[in-house]
Amino acid sequence: MQKILITGAAGFIGFHLAHALCTQDTEILGIDNLNDYYDVSLKQARLKELEPYENFTFQKLDLADTPAMEKIFKEFKPDIVVNLAAQAGVRYSLENPHAYINSNIVGFTNILEGCRHAQVKHLIFASSSSVYGANSKIPFQETDRVDHPVSLYAATKKSNELMAHSYAHLYDLPCTGLRFFTVYGPWGRPDMAYFKFADAIMAGEPIPVFNHGDMRRDFTYIDDVVEGIVKLFDKVPKQENGSKPYRIYNIGNNKPEQLMDMIGFLEEALGQRAETNMLPMQPGDVKETYANIDALETAVGFKPSTGLKDGLQKFAQWYKEYQNS
Repeated sequence: MQKILITGAAGFIGFHLAHALCTQDTEILGIDNLNDYYDVSLKQARLKELEPYENFTFQKLDLADTPAMEKIFKEFKPDIVVNLAAQAGVRYSLENPHAYINSNIVGFTNILEGCRHAQVKHLIFASSSSVYGANSKIPFQETDRVDHPVSLYAATKKSNELMAHSYAHLYDLPCTGLRFFTVYGPWGRPDMAYFKFADAIMAGEPIPVFNHGDMRRDFTYIDDVVEGIVKLFDKVPKQENGSKPYRIYNIGNNKPEQLMDMIGFLEEALGQRAETNMLPMQPGDVKETYANIDALETAVGFKPSTGLKDGLQKFAQWYKEYQNS
């Protein structure tokens, strides 16, 4: 039985990954600090969904707590670590930069050290499409230069990639970094645009539409993301042709969608029209994201399949049920 440590287990992706693995022959330890960046009751509701599974255990823990993290690795001895815990959000990094350093840099250092000393077989960690910054070459490819982040959040995610590479180089720690592209779906993050739009639409309030709606995003449905992660578990990077046991993959839908189309699909799914407030581009934001996923497809034969309209229908169904619960 594989022992899997999932950080950020009460978060959006972490919860869905844990839920998928609970039905498999695995022993899962989920950790999360349950911070109040967004409504803690949503995180607690996610954890409640995982309570029935005997192979899932949860501990409230902060990645930046070095002694506690050392204890986790020493006692649990995970085979695979999936690091999804992070201080998320591009715009919030303008307000509270220290939260990003503590969680995304100090916390990730503790993950790397724990994996190194516990001789973990595979570290899979969350990066982000935001590392591509203001790159104009479309679609974004893993081999592109990513030296010009436009937010502190993006800078910390690029730092994670560099830190992991150094541990792969120094200690032969197999590391796989995943650049997620605008993940959405049921149990999602309330700070994400589609969720905030749903809140505003249902409340009859105007939604903020930045860059006057002239934006495109590679929206990736949560079930596709989880499937991609799980397929990579056994794709452990190895030293070959002089390269270290380190890989980076984009996980996106490989199909950017117009922001206004997304709003239209959401209106249809919720059965209510949106009032829009057109605004200029926000600091730290980018106009377009578009994932080249050839490397992921070559590695594990996987390509996301959920269209935005269908994905938003599933989100809207969950959203209405959750709001009425």
